[in-house]
Amino acid sequence: MIIIKTGLAIDYIRESSRIVAETLAMLKLKVTAGVTTEELDKMAEDYILSRGGYPAFKGYPQGSDNPYPATLCCSVNEEVVHGIPGDRKLLEGDIISIDVGVVKNNYFGDGATTIAVGEISEEKKRLMKVTEESLYLGIAQALDNNRVQDISAAVQEHVEKNGFSIVRDLCGHGVGKKLHEAPSIPNFGRKGNGPKLKTGMTLAIEPMVNTGVYQVKTKRDGWTVVTRDGLASAHFEHTILVNENKPEILTVC
Repeated sequence: MIIIKTGLAIDYIRESSRIVAETLAMLKLKVTAGVTTEELDKMAEDYILSRGGYPAFKGYPQGSDNPYPATLCCSVNEEVVHGIPGDRKLLEGDIISIDVGVVKNNYFGDGATTIAVGEISEEKKRLMKVTEESLYLGIAQALDNNRVQDISAAVQEHVEKNGFSIVRDLCGHGVGKKLHEAPSIPNFGRKGNGPKLKTGMTLAIEPMVNTGVYQVKTKRDGWTVVTRDGLASAHFEHTILVNENKPEILTVC
């Protein structure tokens, strides 16, 4: 069931989403060659707790035999999403996708960005640029009475016309009292298809874009998703509120 939010629920999602944005803004300043992903994770957790929130990914999903063990998903180069922080040191020329969720007042926010480590290749620069552009083109379609796949089609068209591929095994989602709610928001599709969007929906839109093939696989840790061909991937995400005239991006400082 797709839940329409009003009043206090929107305020709470906006607050959690703002902490997400603040955390990502802080981490952008900390990403440098030599820092470990575990160090970034500790910085993020400390900041979220200081703002009265709690890391939404840590221990997710409840009751799982393999719950996610960290605050951040830190996915480097060919890692698409869900990279577990550890002792890996970032190197000059890497790109790192950082995904973070926050819960506060029992409502969630979710966001991600991809960050360059020092000077990166022109191909990686273009990958990041196209991925972020596709996110905003998708968000622009999140209007009352549009369809979910209006978002999907806008993302896919921009990505593919620029020679990259869109990951198909993973998608965006509704967000609210749960981290993942209906509807699912694929990053590929046909305009005019899918559930109708209504004012008051809160959605996490998140293109995941690969340099090479769109196929992915999951590593033995049960979480880290990597490109099947080993080429780089980028990931950008915002939590947004559907409005009649213009979607509101909630994951902003």
